[in-house]
Amino acid sequence: MKIAFIGAGSIGFTRRLLADILTVPEFHGIEVAFTDINPENLRMVTELCQRDIDANGLNIKIQSTLDRREAFAGAKYVISCVRIGMLEAFTKDVEVPLRYGVDQCVGDTLCAGGIMYAQRDIAAFEGFCRDIREVAEPDCLFLNYSNPCAMVTWYCNKYGGVNTVGLCHGVQGGHALISRALGFDPKDVDIICAGINHMTWYISVKHNGEDLNPKLLDALMADPDIARTEKVRIDMMKHFGYFSTESNGHLSEYVPWYRKHTENIHKYIDLSSWINGETGGYLRVCKEGRSWFETDFPNWLKEPPMEYKEEKRSSEHGGHIIEALETGRIYRGHFNVINNGAITNLPDDCVVEVPGYVDKNGISIPKVGDLPLGCAACCNSNISVQRLAVEAAVRGDIKLLRQAMLMDPLVGAACEPDAIYQMTDEMLIEEAEWLPQYADEIERAKARIERAKADGTFIEPIITEGAARLHTKTVEEMMQDRLAATANAAEADKAKKRT
Repeated sequence: MKIAFIGAGSIGFTRRLLADILTVPEFHGIEVAFTDINPENLRMVTELCQRDIDANGLNIKIQSTLDRREAFAGAKYVISCVRIGMLEAFTKDVEVPLRYGVDQCVGDTLCAGGIMYAQRDIAAFEGFCRDIREVAEPDCLFLNYSNPCAMVTWYCNKYGGVNTVGLCHGVQGGHALISRALGFDPKDVDIICAGINHMTWYISVKHNGEDLNPKLLDALMADPDIARTEKVRIDMMKHFGYFSTESNGHLSEYVPWYRKHTENIHKYIDLSSWINGETGGYLRVCKEGRSWFETDFPNWLKEPPMEYKEEKRSSEHGGHIIEALETGRIYRGHFNVINNGAITNLPDDCVVEVPGYVDKNGISIPKVGDLPLGCAACCNSNISVQRLAVEAAVRGDIKLLRQAMLMDPLVGAACEPDAIYQMTDEMLIEEAEWLPQYADEIERAKARIERAKADGTFIEPIITEGAARLHTKTVEEMMQDRLAATANAAEADKAKKRT
């Protein structure tokens, strides 16, 4: 069996997922391929992971290549950890909307940043899917960790012709948080989550069969740390009756109420951790992580290698899914799949995040039924944007792209239509190198911007830094706390530490 990683230069995901997979005894003789477009990151991650493999006594030699078709050839599973445009494009996803008052904490799932991220991803994933169809094993399973998870997974299944499951650790993170608030170990709290990626709802929370949802809001508010750091999620639960998987900062971007007025953002966020709502917080920690890994890499090779032990496995779904499919050991998780009636009051063709069961027979998705009406309404507002953004990316259609921006809850709350049109033009221009499907439109966008500047109709920037911007640390500053810097760079889930 061969497993290929694309975007393997992503140290946090690649090393963690590979360790999870190689913990399984039956997988000690598999083939592993890494591919990336960044040769230096690929070299460093390959060297580090190969050292782990050797230290654990496994006879596996990583196939490391810049040629993705070579990596995909004969693969039964392909795992995507890519960030199209890397941090350079991500910076534009955050900075350009700020000029128009769109203040994002992350900007990789919805809002202006997530919409543009989807345009870049889909342009690239067209080639990924073609190569999987042509050179991987028939029925190769594509496990997608790349954001925007729902939109990428939607594209790959509908247009890419590749069986794709989107994976995320949001459900697991929220499960740990609500278990803590309720005073139980997560293994003793049974949950059912349903919704869409980054807006999934804990529609059932039980302990020994007792329904704990009526007690959950009070328990969350009684925990001083949670009450201080999760004001958006708590407020949403007050209004809609159910707790959402995503963190304070993430969730604040998907609805119109909490980030639309710069002067009010501080009412709903906390700056003890980026994930609680910091402006551009995820971009900051990613930049710090990349700088630290590239600078400190020689010291990583001096640290003890990862141990492939069951008790050290993470809660990431990818390795468990492959194990269940190959060995028959049953695994239950929450996965992003085409709805197909699983949630009966969301569109059948959208991507939902729902419970799934995996064994030798495949991935089975039970029927959840209707979401509570308010929760479904929140999801549907996001699904409409996702649909427009996916179709815009496939067709290179600026009308659909503008409509996605207009319909986005936070962009629409923060901007008038003329500003949204101009912002969209600027984002297309600044991200042109990653948007081949918009080549003609980008030239027209440049002409529109020049005309607007000439005739006095150009909308001048109204904000440049954001309401809650923190300083991006230099390598020298990070050296004052090497353990924290290394933990940030190595962690796939950079939101684990929320206080």
